[in-house]
Formats: sequence, structure tokens, C-alpha cells
Amino acid sequence: MPNAVDRTRLRDLTERELARFEQDHPRSRELFERAKANLLAGVPMPWMSEWAGPYPVFVAEAEGARFTDVDGREYVDLCLGDTGAMTGHAPKEAVEAIAEQAAKGITHMLPTEDAAWVGAEMRRRFGLPFWQFCLTATDANRFTIRLARAITVRPKILVFNYCYHGSVDETILTIEGGVPGPRPGNVGAPVDPTQTTRVVEFNDVEALEAALAHEDVACVLAEPALTNIGIVLPEPGYHDALRRLTRDHGTYLVIDETHTICAGPGGATRAWGLDPDFVTIGKPLASGVPAACYGMSAEVAERTDTFMRSLPTTDVGGIGGTLSGNALSLAAMRATLDHVLTDEAFERMIALGERWADGVKASIERHALPWEVQRIGCRAEYWFAPTPPRNGGEAAAADDHELARFTHLYALNRGILLTPFHNMALMSPATTEADVDAHSVVFDEMAAELVG
Repeated sequence: MPNAVDRTRLRDLTERELARFEQDHPRSRELFERAKANLLAGVPMPWMSEWAGPYPVFVAEAEGARFTDVDGREYVDLCLGDTGAMTGHAPKEAVEAIAEQAAKGITHMLPTEDAAWVGAEMRRRFGLPFWQFCLTATDANRFTIRLARAITVRPKILVFNYCYHGSVDETILTIEGGVPGPRPGNVGAPVDPTQTTRVVEFNDVEALEAALAHEDVACVLAEPALTNIGIVLPEPGYHDALRRLTRDHGTYLVIDETHTICAGPGGATRAWGLDPDFVTIGKPLASGVPAACYGMSAEVAERTDTFMRSLPTTDVGGIGGTLSGNALSLAAMRATLDHVLTDEAFERMIALGERWADGVKASIERHALPWEVQRIGCRAEYWFAPTPPRNGGEAAAADDHELARFTHLYALNRGILLTPFHNMALMSPATTEADVDAHSVVFDEMAAELVG
């Protein structure tokens, strides 16, 4: 693979870093071994075992853009819960609102004043007039898909190769060898996802048009830019073509802003002037309290309302959840949107994202590595490739698991946490220039060691 890294040297360095990790984290190892008695694979969720070390670091406490592990080591957190803690950990205003609401009741199956405030604020940020609340972005995507199918009376959806929309069954598929099929690692899929979903490559207008020409697609579910396979940006004019073609074929356009909220206070929808029929978003909206929502245009809302009123009951229709829209989530969302993820905070965060990317680029050039950096707002990451991939297939092919493990482990051993699975860093309102510069120093040291 053309990445200018000697593989023998890489493996020797990785062994050294693994030994250092083991030496530095005895208490995490002890807790991991104890947890195996009652937790599958020793962790609360299977993917928590996929960090770079032989076991995960166990967290003792977190505040702002830093956390401390059970061995007393402090870290600059550039992962931030893979966007779930994009607010920074335990922001004061949200913590106070959460505590106040918890004392007044957590869930009632009835609306609160906060719900109306948050709905109006989401309209201000994203432009869509009507909103509904749930607990995760997966829920928001799932419910939106069901509504789109119901009001269009069409069976299929369309997604992009190597997209990420949470654990929605219909979206976990890829194109392998030119043939669509279940994504590797798709666990216990209820049906072959090709029965429910069409999949094309991002940035391929011709493939998109051919897939929509079947006239059986209720909605296109799209990240404005691919993010979970690495940042893959839209080419000039692609979003215009996506919007035109969906309208031409009577297909709704759903924009999933769960990761691309990093583009600004109204996500890529506002930053790039997009015009979707639905917006879905979750993760950072409530400072870590489970919360998500989905918005819709006036036309979609009218059709949805008419359809829902035609049903004998809506409580078992596949859209809802007893805890959806609960008082605690809405109080946390209001505090977060009003005081934490503000327009002013995004200006600072985006500037820090630029600073992080510039620091990485400088090291890449200094050490003549054929790597590249991509950025959306306050989210940035580096690729082990000379040219950024233009679609999910190219991004998957560019993956270098061995090298990625080393870079993550090297940073972790020096107090920097990056997002697992790819080389992504995210800025929070609490992140400082010193935090960013600490990463730049560590990245430069790592690059120097790699090239010898």
C-alpha cells in the first residue's frame, strides 16, 4: 500500500506501544477482566471492545474536553463520544437544567413548555417548520423512513455505499464487487436489505438517476457528506443534482445531520443551503442525555397528519416509544441549544477544527507522507491516501487497519483520544488551542517515528 511506511517498522512500533499501554493501565485491565464475568466481551456494548489497546480504557470522570481514567491518567478528548459529547462533558448549564428537571419529574407521556421552545429553535436552525422527538438518531431515521413509505405508498428507500444511519436495518448494506448486499458484520438482518433498499455510490449522479428511475423509492436517506467511513465530501453540484432528481421522481429527501452538525449550528443544511423534505439528528442535542428529533416540511407535515388521522390508533404503528419526548430530554435539549451549542460556540469550534487540520497537514508535508486531511466545520480527520476518496467504496478500499491501530494507540499513550474506527477529531465548546496543539505535537512525533 503506497503510504511510505515500512511494515516491519510499523509492527515493531506497535508492539512497543502495546507494552506501554499495558504498563500504564493496570486498573483498566483489572476492571475489564472483572467485567467479563457479567458483560459480553467485558464491555456494555460490543463495539466498545474495538479500541486500539488490548482492552478499553475505563473512565473515572470527565469535564469539558478532558477525561481521567481509573488509572489517574488525563486525556484530551477529541473523540467526544463520537459526537454524543460534542458539547464537552458535563457543561454547566445543561447539568443544572438536567438536575432541576429530574427533581420535577423525568417522564410523563405529556408535553412540556420546553418541547415548544426546542421545536421553534430547530426551525430557526434548520428551516423546517415541524418537528417530532425521540431518543436516538436511529429512531429518528427509522420513524422518518416509515412516514415516507406511508405517505408515498412506495416500498423502498435509497442510501449511499458505506453510509451510516445508526442501526436502521434498511441501511446496513454495501456494494461489494459491483453487487449490493448486506454489509460485512451485519448481525442477524431480518431480511436481505436489498429487498428494502437501493444503494449507490456517493457523488455518482448517473447511478442515482438510474436507481430513482424505478419510481419505487419513498425517500433518499443521505448524510450531507459521508462521515463514518471517513469524511467524504460532496463534489460541486452534487447536492443540487440530488435535490433535482428526488423531486423529478417523486422521492423525498432526508438529510441526516447527526454527524454533520459539526458544519455549524444548523448543520450542513444551513451551512450549504440544502433544501430537504426531512432532517434527522441526534447525539449531541442534549449534552449526552439520549435525545433526537426529526423535522419535516409543511407539505410533508400536512400529508403525514392526514395519514395519521386516517388510522384507528397510532400507539402501535411503529413510530413512537414510551420515553420519546420525555421531559428530561427536552429540558437538556433546551439548555444545550440555548447555552452550549450556540452560534458563537460554533465559530470558535470551527476555527479550532481548521487549526487541527493545519497542524496535521504541516506534519504530513514535513515528513513527506502521501496522506491527506479532510474537514467539515469542527470535525476533521486524516487519510492514509494521497487523494481523498470520492465515495464510500474508495474510502473502504483506502482503510489501513494496521496503521490506524498504531496511530490511535500512539496518541492514546500520550494523552490524546481520537474516534475509533477512523482518524477523526471533533472540537467542543470547551476545547482549547492548547488541546489542539498537543495533538499536533504528538502527531508530528508519530510521523517522525514512522518514517524513521
